[in-house]
Amino acid sequence: MGSPQSGDRIRFTASTPEGSVTHEGILLAPATSGHMTVKLDNGYNVTFAETEVTDISTISTPNLSGENVITTLTENPDLPEIWIIHTGGTIASKVDYVTGAVAARFEPEELLDAIPELANHARIRTMKLGNMWSDDIRARHWNAMMRATKEAFDSGAVGVVITHGTDTMHYSAAAAAFAWAGCGGRPPGRIVFTGSQRSSDRGSTDGTENLLAAVHWAAHGPAPTGENGDASVIIMHAGSDDGSCAIMPGCSTRKFHSSKRNAFQGINAQPLGMISVDRNGECQINMDVQSPTRDVTTEPVAFDEGIRILQLVAGAHLYADQIELASNYDAILFHGSGLGHLPIEDPNGDSPENIAMREAVANYCAKGGTAVMATQCIHGPVHMDVYSKGRDQQELGIIGNHATTGPDAALVKLHFLLSSNQDVQAGWNANLCGENASSIFN
Repeated sequence: MGSPQSGDRIRFTASTPEGSVTHEGILLAPATSGHMTVKLDNGYNVTFAETEVTDISTISTPNLSGENVITTLTENPDLPEIWIIHTGGTIASKVDYVTGAVAARFEPEELLDAIPELANHARIRTMKLGNMWSDDIRARHWNAMMRATKEAFDSGAVGVVITHGTDTMHYSAAAAAFAWAGCGGRPPGRIVFTGSQRSSDRGSTDGTENLLAAVHWAAHGPAPTGENGDASVIIMHAGSDDGSCAIMPGCSTRKFHSSKRNAFQGINAQPLGMISVDRNGECQINMDVQSPTRDVTTEPVAFDEGIRILQLVAGAHLYADQIELASNYDAILFHGSGLGHLPIEDPNGDSPENIAMREAVANYCAKGGTAVMATQCIHGPVHMDVYSKGRDQQELGIIGNHATTGPDAALVKLHFLLSSNQDVQAGWNANLCGENASSIFN
């Protein structure tokens, strides 16, 4: 077959300090000059210097036609119908063996073909919204997801699974919660977001169990109440090991770790429950179930895609001229230090920038600007009554006191309140869908 090329399946022998070893796998672009990198069948890569390779042969070449053979799964008509709405991310990615990079390229049907056990849980329909990295998602994409969920529910689906990149999945999950339950209702069915910290062709992938658990929840979970954080949920690994996935409230969860499998945790909230997944792909939901009291919402609230929110982080580099930028925005969300504080005092008489900050905030609020406080601390409430500075900030016009909404959901909630023409002060004090609970658990 000639010299092996990137993407070829090869078998080779290499010398090591412990003796010769023989491996088989996919030849990747080299990790460094003068070396050979191969992805093994267990999902891990090995790299050897070219001088260490004593024998190499090509077993097969990749299919470059762009066509994939998809197995047709037999449906069980007695199972409920759910939709998998595909946006992209690592759960839908695999290695490009020519470049060695991870690319979002799995089609929804490929997910079903790769995990045939999904057919044991539901009758599955798929919709592809894109193959986006989640860093690129904006409010227009939230709206597209909500339109897709409405289409699914209108077509008779009992639940939807939104496969999503993990980096901003908690923002989209919060958007779904507010869109469907922020005005006092509840969604017609279950909405679950899931993703993967490891690409689907790695031996350590978590995507298979996450997707199995998510599909099972969408098909067989309890009816959402809309008020305890279950209007949308995030289902991901509960720990570093396989076998258990956590059901987390979509409006009070965030990604806490860049690479661990159990990257997601609740903010001021505990998981709603757990889903065990065995080696055969069978799932079991373990949670306390509450009966819904809200009416079903038939139409989600759309986010105004023209709204712009300025996010500013309190610290040594927050200056008054940054507040002046707010004239180009609809509101400011401050990420305050501690209980929700800004640098607005100069007790030593050596930091006039702080006094300028105070004046800029006062002028902005006096002119009708909306300024909301969240805390950088992630867990715990905003409490601007404890220190005199906090009380001064309230007099300046900053709202958000006593809120337990996490900083990420706070951004989405502010966008939602502005989109739905609600009074921001009243809406911020309310607990619309579980994001602002009076009792906190972290």
